[in-house]
Formats: sequence, structure tokens, C-alpha cells
Amino acid sequence: MSDKSEFILGVDIGGTHISAAIVNKLDWKIIPNNVVRNHVFSQENAKSIFLTWANTINSCVEAAGSMVKHIGIAMPGPFDYENGVSMMTGQSKYDDLYKMNVKTPLATLIGIPEQNIHFINDAAAFLQGEVFAQHLNTKERILGITLGTGLGSAVWNKGEKSFDADLWNTPYKNLIFEEFLVTRWFIKRFKELTDIEVTGLKQIINEHQQNPAFSILCEEYSIHLLDFLDFFSKKYNCIDFVIGGNIAKALPILLGQKKNQVEAYNIKTAILGEEAAIIGAAAQFS
Repeated sequence: MSDKSEFILGVDIGGTHISAAIVNKLDWKIIPNNVVRNHVFSQENAKSIFLTWANTINSCVEAAGSMVKHIGIAMPGPFDYENGVSMMTGQSKYDDLYKMNVKTPLATLIGIPEQNIHFINDAAAFLQGEVFAQHLNTKERILGITLGTGLGSAVWNKGEKSFDADLWNTPYKNLIFEEFLVTRWFIKRFKELTDIEVTGLKQIINEHQQNPAFSILCEEYSIHLLDFLDFFSKKYNCIDFVIGGNIAKALPILLGQKKNQVEAYNIKTAILGEEAAIIGAAAQFS
């Protein structure tokens, strides 16, 4: 890689994974065969988490043979993105980092100055990347949703960068929306219905679709998601959505019984996957 200033390291950190890649500023595309992925045990101690993050980032830089100077990191919330302080607690991920400045130890481990590490909400980064990839920038507004270990929401307005809508903790059914739309809801609800313990939605779909409880699960989840779509759509006066995250891949199965209601919205499924958040994170340095 010749001109090092053309390249930025983009990182996507989730509740169970970290992915990193070098992004070319000239065309905002990931350098081919450059994505490095690792599983993150986000309920481990802080030291273990930082080492996993740093090893992944360092491996990516070494594989590319480049000395990058800037890193953009997409991170789930709640998180103080300006100061690099994690505010996640009670969400089955990163509890040990609560109220910790993660920028300082990470900068030390990867050898890059703190001021050259910028954080962005993962849903906002995802939406920014998808709008670019799907050529949606002729629209006036796009709403983004990520469904996985957490609930992400973002808004993109024409001519502006996307921002975190921060709707995960909106009150819903005596709790908050996130508790009814993410992986832990499937695990908890399936156990209540069947007394069977599972690790996530993928296992339920692969092993238990014939169980009578599966149709109940789909019916209930459809109602929750439609309620969220309705709330989000009315809040921003928009029916155009991009939905991503691990759960998004299963939406055709989960929403099958509610096809007519779903068609009230213009929903596009994410096409870049993790690459959207990586590109969106790197684009902080555009």
C-alpha cells in the first residue's frame, strides 16, 4: 500500500464479535480479502475483552502490510461516543466495561494515539454504509434498524451523515422495546413455552421449527416488530427502512404470518452485512 493516508481501519464491534478491515478513502471500499473476524466473549473481564479487540485490529493491520494512522470503531450503545466511555450494563454484554474509558487501554495496545480513534454508534455506521451501497441517497430520509444481541436504530437524512436514533430503551409493554426484539427474547420466550434451553434464534429455526411453540414465537415477535416499525415510522414521518443484524436474515420466516401489515413499509434487507458498519465507521474520517 503506497499512500498510507488513503487508508483507514474500520472496526465493527458487537455483543459477540469484532470485525476489522482496511478501507480505501478513494472509493470507500474495503481492501479485498482483508476482513479479520474474531468471536468476543463480551461477558468476560475487561482485560480479556481488550486483548481480543487489540489482537484483531493488529492482525488486520499486519495482514494488510500497512501502518494506518486512524481507526473508526462502530460500537453498540449506550456509549459515550465522543469520549470513548462504555455505558452498557445489564444487556448481557460488556458489563465489565461499564463507565470505563475504553479508548485509553485500546490505544496503548494497538499503538495509535487516542485522538486518532473515533467511535460511532453501530446502527448509525451500518445505515451510512447501506445507504451508500444500495444507492439510496436519492431518498429524503431512510430509517435503519439492527436486530441482534441489541436493538439499534438510526436515521439518515439526505445530504447528512446518519445518526443514532437511540430508541432501544423506549418504553414498551411495561419494559422497553429492546427486551422484545433481540436474541435474548427468543431464548427466554422459547424456554417459557417449551422448557427447552437454546443458545439463540438460529438453533430454534434449525432444530425446532416443527415445535408448536415456533408459530407462537413468530406471531409474538411479528407483533413486537410491527409495533416498533409503527413507532419509529411515525416519530420520523418515514416508511423507508433498511434492516440488518443477525435476526434480520430470518425475518421472511418470522414475519410470514403478517405479510400484509409488513407491506405498509418499504423495507430493504441489508446487503453488506458487517461491511456496512466497517465502512460507516471509517467514514468518520471523510
